[in-house]
Amino acid sequence: MTGEILEKVSFLSNPAQLKHVRILVRETGQQLGLAMTIIEEIVVGVNEACMNIIQHGYQNNLEGEIHLEIISGSDELIIRISDHAPRVNPKLLVSRSLDDIRPGGLGIHFIHSVMDSVEYKAGDNNIGNTLELRKKTSQKESL
Repeated sequence: MTGEILEKVSFLSNPAQLKHVRILVRETGQQLGLAMTIIEEIVVGVNEACMNIIQHGYQNNLEGEIHLEIISGSDELIIRISDHAPRVNPKLLVSRSLDDIRPGGLGIHFIHSVMDSVEYKAGDNNIGNTLELRKKTSQKESL
């Protein structure tokens, strides 16, 4: 891994915690001077990823741990999200059809739509899962 860790937090798999996560991601992007469109795309990607961990990884158990790192790369922001949930097979993670109009089931689609790179990895010591999201940051907010 190259880059500087800007933020590193752990929180429980409770949807109420996601408000704080969104604020942290948004404030970090603002401190870096990123364009608001980029910041909001990153917020959507991180929120959807965390919600998927809560709902699918931890099966809505509010006691699971989620770890989030925000890393500054040379021209990108790297978000690493780790859990201790049962391992998932990334090949089985698919979004439902966009033609199937109903709530839910589009988190993976949204994540892939707003992020430049989405990589699933085995968690530390082969326990849990790690999702690495990358977003190019070359577009800065004009002053």
